[in-house]
This record gives sequence, C-alpha cells and structure tokens, in this order.
Amino acid sequence: MPEHLPLFYVFNFYLFGLVAIVSALLFVTRKSPVTAALWLVNTMFSLAALYVMLDAQFIGAMQVLVYAGAIMVVFLFVIMLLNLGHPSELADARGRGWQMAAALVGLALLAEIFALSRAQSPESLELPAGYAAREIMATGAITPVAGPLFNEYLLAFEVTSILLLAAVVGAVVLGKRRSGDAR
Repeated sequence: MPEHLPLFYVFNFYLFGLVAIVSALLFVTRKSPVTAALWLVNTMFSLAALYVMLDAQFIGAMQVLVYAGAIMVVFLFVIMLLNLGHPSELADARGRGWQMAAALVGLALLAEIFALSRAQSPESLELPAGYAAREIMATGAITPVAGPLFNEYLLAFEVTSILLLAAVVGAVVLGKRRSGDAR
C-alpha cells in the first residue's frame, strides 16, 4: 500500500488481511465441512473488503456476489446432498472462547464505526486524489475487468465453468449412488 494513506486505511487493511489469514487457517483445520464452508465465506468477505480498500470496488462486489454467494451455495448444496454435515460436528464453534472472541471483534467493529462516523469531515475519509479514481472515471470500472476476461482469458473462464458443472454432476451421481445403497 502507498505510504501516504491515512492511518485508519492502513489499520483496516492489515485488520482485514489478518482476518482473511486466520479464517483461511480455520477453514483448512475444521473437521466439519459445513463449518469449514462458513469459514471460507468469512475469508471471501475479508478479501472483498481488501479489494474495496485497494480501490477495486467492482472486483470486491464480484467477490461477494460470485464467490461468497453463488459458489458457496453450490458448495453447501453438495455438502447437504452428500450428507456430510452432522450436528455433532458443528460444536467446534460453540465454545466459550469463540463467544468471547466474537464479542471482542463485534465491539471493535462497533468502536470503529463509531469513530469513523465522528470524523471531522467526509473529505478526511477519502483516498488521496489520483489514487486510481482517474482511470476508473475515464474508462469505467467494468471495462478493465471484462475486457481481458472475455478476450485473453475466455478459454480459462469457460473451462472453469465446465469444471464446476462437472463437480455438481459428480456430487449428484455420488449422492444418488449413496442413497441407492441404503435401500
């Protein structure tokens, strides 16, 4: 990040970076697939916040809509279809320590919202002039993303969609086979 940014931008950048790293570590260490998927959603939201702070609002919004929204719905659908989540495995997020940590994070976020709402002027909350706003104003926010996506990376984009479709079809086949064995 550039050195001339206000202190609260730098603090929030590192805060969301730390939340993303901790959430990703918790994602890969959970035994329950449902709990792991929820930690992955938290990671996605933290990454979206980082994109917004880096002045890439469109990519941040797409991160939330596509990954934290659509892809996670597919993941949870597959988990539920395969019946991988059992209620006894969800207890890892219900301990007293997690409740205290959630309360502290909630209080810190409320304090930050209160501090930012009491800022002296809205101009003090803006990024310095020319930080990337001039490029976005000249070309729009979607053109720099959509241009390469549908030109140079079209094949990779289409292959990814086919792989996701194959994963869903595979999950349905596995789910049907497992329910057929129970009969």
